[in-house]
Order: sequence, then structure tokens, then C-alpha cells
Amino acid sequence: MPVVEIHPSRRGMDLPSSPIRRLAALATAAEERGVHVHHLNIGQPDLAPPPEVEAALASAPQIRLAYAPSRGIASTLDAWVAYYRRYGIEVERDDLLVTAGASEALSLAFLTTCDPGDEVLVPEPYYAPYKGVVAISGVHLVPVPLGPGYAPPAAEAFRDRLTDRTRAILLCSPNNPTGTVYTRDDLLAIGGFARDHGLFLLSDETYREIVFDGPPATSALALPGLEDHVVVIDSLSKRFNMCGARIGSFVSRNQDVMRAALELAELRLSVPAIEQHAAGAALTSAPNYLTQLVDTYRSRVGTVVNGLANIPGVDVRRPDGAFYVVPTLPVDDADRFAAWMLSDFAVGGETVMVTPMSDFYGSPGLGKREVRLACIIHEADLSRVIDILRVGLDGYPGRDA
Repeated sequence: MPVVEIHPSRRGMDLPSSPIRRLAALATAAEERGVHVHHLNIGQPDLAPPPEVEAALASAPQIRLAYAPSRGIASTLDAWVAYYRRYGIEVERDDLLVTAGASEALSLAFLTTCDPGDEVLVPEPYYAPYKGVVAISGVHLVPVPLGPGYAPPAAEAFRDRLTDRTRAILLCSPNNPTGTVYTRDDLLAIGGFARDHGLFLLSDETYREIVFDGPPATSALALPGLEDHVVVIDSLSKRFNMCGARIGSFVSRNQDVMRAALELAELRLSVPAIEQHAAGAALTSAPNYLTQLVDTYRSRVGTVVNGLANIPGVDVRRPDGAFYVVPTLPVDDADRFAAWMLSDFAVGGETVMVTPMSDFYGSPGLGKREVRLACIIHEADLSRVIDILRVGLDGYPGRDA
């Protein structure tokens, strides 16, 4: 009897690889050779969570490991409600769903607002894993270019890409990777466009409080007249340094959307209980924790921007928020440069892992000379990273300026 070959699903085979992790094998090989790799490729902060979180985790032995409600533990939901209220945003328990990080919230957002074949307009560059999430959902991302200096696009830019398949707009403010912060007026204009054309406004607010000049970024939940249109994707990973806890939220005042999201959430039963208790502690922790967090990232980002600006041929701008810096490098290809830094280069036994930007775009050919740096290590180490990049750029065989 002939052997019948089996293959993974087309869905699984066609998923785009993550540019954030794609070079991991080269980094591992470098470390096995004894090279110290400074990992600026992933937004994994080195800061401790609030002490209230550590205390909550220490009490874990007293927590009964039963299924949590699919919507979330009541005390965690109440903590989210109180947290939003601190910023003048009124939501109720029924408007919230605790999720396994922003990643699950994003998947729920696409699955509850779009059907296979629908289109979502998203300013580019955008968080690269969006591509994989929409691929699983059967949805198509339609890139909308940011303005000069990564400024938010005008409503006309969305109108130019509107079709009868357009179902939603996806924004991220402060933006990963560019640090762009949408003002209230920006959001009102885009939100008005969404309302006028019957579109959902999906708002990824993972970095909302990390803004370097002024108050936290405006939440889409604060926009009047858009109650049925707005879905917020939120997370505790970055603002409270709880990446491994995987706690986020899905928020909407559209109760039809919320009912659909809860039905989907019930398929995975619940989010882990211990992490939810820790999330409640984070959300009710002292506000000065966030103030210190923003101060830290403001200083780190300043160190990186100022250092890069002094390297000949490098073009860089200061982001408005988040903790990423996106320079344009004098290289032929940023993907090749990033790989070369890991496979063929070291100075003083050290090198740097960066994230090439080409996969953060949906339009072919863009981002070829850009990289993303996550400013998530101490300033002294970031200064060392700048020195390593300077030497690496001088020695890279594909330098073009």
C-alpha cells in the first residue's frame, strides 16, 4: 500500500514568520560561541512590576485553582473599571472581558467584527504580528501610510482605500513601532470617518500611559458618539511589566460585540486565576509607579536617539511614546545587516540583536533600511549598544553611505 503523505493546514503553512523572533537561531548560535547579545529585538522590559503584584503572587498558595469565569474574575473586572475611571473613562463590568494578553483581545476583535474576506485599514508601519492574527481570521490588512515623520494619517488617506469590503480601522496609540501618539483631534477625525461609513474602530492601547510629553494618550473609549463602533485592545504587559502574566482586556460598549466575544471566550474556558489576581493588584497600585516608568523610558529613549544621531549616515527621530526607536541605517538591507550582526560580527565579545522593519509594512519594498530598537535595558547598556552599532555599521560590507 503506497504511503499517503500528510501536510499541515494551508492556514498554518501560510502564516507569516515573526520578524521579532526570526533571528533567534542566529542569536542563540552567537551566545553559544560566547558572544554576549544585547537583545533589543523584543519589547520585554527589564523593570520589576509594582510591589503590589509581587505581594499578590506571593499569596498564590491561598488561591483555589478552580476555573475562573470566562469573562474574568469579578475583582479583576472591577479593578479594570476603577482603572479606566481614574482616567475619566466610564465603563461597566459588562463592557469588559479579561483576555490572555492583548494578543487574544486582538484575535477576538477581528473575529467579532469581521468576516473572512473583509478588510481592515491600518496605518503602516504597524505591529508586525497583526499580519498573523488577521491571516488566522481570514481578514485582509490594507495599509494606510503614515504622514511625514510618522504623523497620523488624515481621514482622506483612509477614504482613498475604502472599498465595499472594508469593515474596520485598526489604530495603535502610542504606536508600536513608531511611537506615534494620536491626539484627541486625530481620533475624532478618524472616528467620525468610521461612524460615517459604518466601520468599527479597533484601538490597540497597550502603551497608552507611556507618553513622553503630556498626559496619557487619548483612549478611543473617550470619543463621544462612537459607543457602538469602538473596540479597545488593552494589556498590562508593558505598563506594569507583566509580560509573562499574559493579562489583557477586550473592551466595548457594543453589547452585541461583547456577547459574541464572550461566546468565543467560553471556548477557552478562562484566563488563569493567579495571574488575574496579580492583575487586579497592578491595576489598583499606586499611580506613582507609572510616573516613574514613563520617566525611565523617556530617559532611555533619549539616550538611544541622541547616540544614533551622532552616527554618520543614520537618520532618527524622537518618538512621542512607547519605548521603541526606529532609525534608518546606511545599509543595503536591514534584514541582512541584522543577521550579519549576529552571525559575523562582535566587538569586545558583544553584539546587538535588532528587529528589521520590512515586515512591519504591508506595502512591498518599504522599511528596507529601517530597524526597530526596544529601549528595554539600562542606560549604560544602551550607550554600549550605540557604540557597538557604530562599529558594526563601519564594518558592514553592505554599507551604502
